[in-house]
Amino acid sequence: MLHELQKASMWKRISAFIFDFIMLAIIAVGIALLCSALFGYDTYTAKMDKIYAQYEEKYGISFDITEDEYNKLTDTEKDKYKEAEEAFNEDKDLAYTYTMVINLTLTIMSISVFTAYIICDFVVPLIFKNGQTLGKKIFGLGVMRTNHTRINSISLFIRTILGKCTIETMVPALIVIMIFFSQIGIVGIVILGLLLILELAVICSTSTRSTVHDLLAMTVVVDMQSQMIFETEDELLEYKKKLHAENAAKADY
Repeated sequence: MLHELQKASMWKRISAFIFDFIMLAIIAVGIALLCSALFGYDTYTAKMDKIYAQYEEKYGISFDITEDEYNKLTDTEKDKYKEAEEAFNEDKDLAYTYTMVINLTLTIMSISVFTAYIICDFVVPLIFKNGQTLGKKIFGLGVMRTNHTRINSISLFIRTILGKCTIETMVPALIVIMIFFSQIGIVGIVILGLLLILELAVICSTSTRSTVHDLLAMTVVVDMQSQMIFETEDELLEYKKKLHAENAAKADY
């Protein structure tokens, strides 16, 4: 039946996702390394490590300990940590270096992930047509709009940049980085949990087992071997009329 979407099997979608993720990661890492060299990221991290080492030597402490290990320290050792923390707060050079490391981490991650998505999930599908990434091309999958028409550049951009890149990747990644640098606490973990619940809810509640990016772009992943994709809604309408006429002719006979 025309109205029935030929949904891609889950194992094909997972296989294509894994392949595309590997390609995306390779490109993102390569761009990140290039940006790190251009922005002097290693210089700032090396400087920060040097400052930390100086404080460790000066106060006879180690910053690389867990909370349990800290609680086991003597009062004298804890006093040394407090002295080190007070010195930290007054060290403008350390504060500047630490801020630069955070800012550069966020900047490099944003640039690398955004560029990788543009290449893998926007430019490549525009070349292959039918929303096909390299992984989808290999496993015979495609992406079309839910009205059976071919995905256009606007829908593809919404699906890739707003859905995949921003909501499903950048926001969680930025939150993880902020948590790592102690810039955000339990709130970040709660947001990550809510994003995961939202993704699972969308997958479970949609008949096409769509994800957030497909819901935003009104698209669906289909099996190219069995799914008809029309250029426009007018072409779809003409096809429906043709089917109706053929069925009517058979009924009269």
